[in-house]
Amino acid sequence: MTVTRIAMWSGPRNISTAMMRAFENRPDCAVVDEPLYAHYLKVTGLEHPVADVVMQSQSMDWRVVADELRAPLAEGITVHYQKHMSHHLLPGIEREWMRDLIHAFLIRDPRAMLASYREKREEVRLEDLGLPQQVALYDWVEAELGVTPPLVDSKDVLLDPRAMLGALCEELRIPFDEAMLSWPAGRRDSDGVWASWWYNAVMRSTGFQPYKEKQLDLDDELEAIAAEALPLYERLHAKRLTV
Repeated sequence: MTVTRIAMWSGPRNISTAMMRAFENRPDCAVVDEPLYAHYLKVTGLEHPVADVVMQSQSMDWRVVADELRAPLAEGITVHYQKHMSHHLLPGIEREWMRDLIHAFLIRDPRAMLASYREKREEVRLEDLGLPQQVALYDWVEAELGVTPPLVDSKDVLLDPRAMLGALCEELRIPFDEAMLSWPAGRRDSDGVWASWWYNAVMRSTGFQPYKEKQLDLDDELEAIAAEALPLYERLHAKRLTV
């Protein structure tokens, strides 16, 4: 049975977990939540919430993870949705195994990402947003795989979930399923062990929340990071799917 293995590359404080919920609500889909997180923490030594628990919950060897992401799935599962943070794809990770995946990208305005990220973690760098890594990976997919990967902006998804998910599914060559538009509230067995720290809003949700423009008040440090991030975001934003 042919399986469509989707690697969705996002940055933090996006709608990446809601997107994972949408795909998991399909009866033909299995999901995996940030499978390279433990490897990322081990190699970088960064202090993240519940880091020790994360490293105990997953393999810290990217080679093992790569094999798991291409392993056979349960009967009836024809879509494998992999929620990735683009900054978890460290330079030391070889890329050959990634040729077996269909890559897609999820972006968000960096000022909104920064405002949300600061609520969860005091220290933040440009690299923590994953935008430099997304640009590099997007270029790799185009150059090495010879395809233009689908890219969606979270604002567009929230403004019209059905249209944008329909367009994304078309690009991924899988049928759209109305089940993607809503899901039961609560935690999932598939959620990473970090869910209690990062996923509070998503666990209360039953679907995509309507988009609301927010007044963002960033300090000088965050504004400086946003200024660096904006050209990267704009480059990707120009390639986004529209309906």
